[in-house]
Amino acid sequence: MIWSQHPVRVRVPATSANLGPGFDALGLALGLHDDVEAQVTEGGLAVAVSGEGEETAAAGERHLVVTAMRAAFGAMGGQPPGIALRCANAIPHGRGLGSSAAAVVSGLLAARALLAGGTDLLPDSGVLALAAELEGHPDNVAACLAGGLTIAWDRSGEPAMLRLPVLESLSVVACVAPTAVATRHARQALPEFVPHADAAANAARSALLVAGLTRDPAVLFDATEDFLHQRYRASVMPETADLLGRLRRAGVPAVVSGAGPSILTMTVAGHHRAPEVVDSIAEQTGIPWDVIPLDVDRQGAAIQPVPDTQLPHTRQGRRSNQAPGPGVHPAGGFPQGRAARSATHGPLSRECRGLLWC
Repeated sequence: MIWSQHPVRVRVPATSANLGPGFDALGLALGLHDDVEAQVTEGGLAVAVSGEGEETAAAGERHLVVTAMRAAFGAMGGQPPGIALRCANAIPHGRGLGSSAAAVVSGLLAARALLAGGTDLLPDSGVLALAAELEGHPDNVAACLAGGLTIAWDRSGEPAMLRLPVLESLSVVACVAPTAVATRHARQALPEFVPHADAAANAARSALLVAGLTRDPAVLFDATEDFLHQRYRASVMPETADLLGRLRRAGVPAVVSGAGPSILTMTVAGHHRAPEVVDSIAEQTGIPWDVIPLDVDRQGAAIQPVPDTQLPHTRQGRRSNQAPGPGVHPAGGFPQGRAARSATHGPLSRECRGLLWC
């Protein structure tokens, strides 16, 4: 195997999944990014993390970017002698903004770029499959990979995705919660069954949401109404439910971002109240929400040029150096991967495997 002598840099966007009714299917890429630099070294593992999740540097092989890199290397046929990794993170952790999807995608793409012929050994379809397997579901990773608005679904046991153009006039504001909520806790609040009428109503809203984000913003308020998951999660994140209710009573198209606890608003001038109203409504709750206007990321994950120098092994943030653990191999062990199918994010999710992400 021929390893690159140069470092690679991957920039990956935050994502919001579900977008209200598009449960486990719709995703939107956002203009908030993590940057990951990786390089093949003569031996060992060095991990440095700055920004969000600085403490995860000590996880070593359990760090989710490293785990994704190992999975990609294994799918392509072998492991490098050593890895130096540096993560500069802006995506909040545990807030429903796709931090784990960003970690998985950045690790897979970095590994592929570090091996000569990596794109042939692990094509884009294989990256999507492996990312969905590691993440446990494809909605966030699809949006992270492609940018814009994506629809993800299962095609005969393999994940598939479609990217759609988003209205240029769309304004997005994230209300980032001050504390994290684990995805598994939010999932546990969901009932095993839902009424048929709710499922039918949700199907209509999901279809309407695609139209609202791509063609007709006048329908966005109705289109962002959800019947499958948000009401059931209110007991797990009451502050989120309170802010969501306030925003929607004010006529703002607002949804829980992913599994929460953050909230996303999507408005278009001339059709909805100005996005500036979100800040004042959030302030009325007495909760220190971090209200952030965001662009829609329309590019998705991207390999970026880096200076022709070796990655330093110590940077701002904590650092971990250790040799690769024995028996590290990709989940599934095949180039095309396989998406895990589970209502609880699959047996390979970070909750079940105890992985940490950057």
